[in-house]
Amino acid sequence: MLPEFSFAIIFSYLIGSISTAIIVCKVMNLPDPRTQGSNNPGATNVLRIGGKKAATITLLGDGLKGALPVLLVLYLGFDLVDATWVALAAFLGHVYPVFFGFKGGKGVATFLGALFALGFTIGATFALIWLFVAKVLKISSLSALIATFLSPVFFYFLSGNLQATYIIILMSLLIFITHRSNIKRMLSGDEGSIKS
Repeated sequence: MLPEFSFAIIFSYLIGSISTAIIVCKVMNLPDPRTQGSNNPGATNVLRIGGKKAATITLLGDGLKGALPVLLVLYLGFDLVDATWVALAAFLGHVYPVFFGFKGGKGVATFLGALFALGFTIGATFALIWLFVAKVLKISSLSALIATFLSPVFFYFLSGNLQATYIIILMSLLIFITHRSNIKRMLSGDEGSIKS
């Protein structure tokens, strides 16, 4: 099954490399998200420069990039570990897209989409943690980081698969790396809050 697995990894990475934010902004005649706001092609920056509708479409598109390849390989009979590698490939495509100079988004939405595909309860747990923390602390990036930090714990608890959990840990670490600037702003008290 090695050729099929290799094809799935490449396919997933290429799907992940399609920037939903850039496409949405182009179709909706909005500024390029790489040149406005935080200069990040992700849903939060699209919300900042284009409003809720554009951000929602971007969020769904980025989530589907993580979910669809995983659902496809699970349908084809791949096991959970292989499916988690496929999730990682889609995630890396989003963060380091081959079509856009390897400069992509921060990966949370694609990670969340992959988690939903790996197990609905797993994805729902992440989403509920994010929503709860966002409601209490009003900081989107901190909500994402807390949910990400806890994701290997609840992933292992819900899946019981240690090998797949190691891959989830790797993606979680990468999300913390992509949020370096957010972490610095939080430490200095300059990170923006969620508007009511």
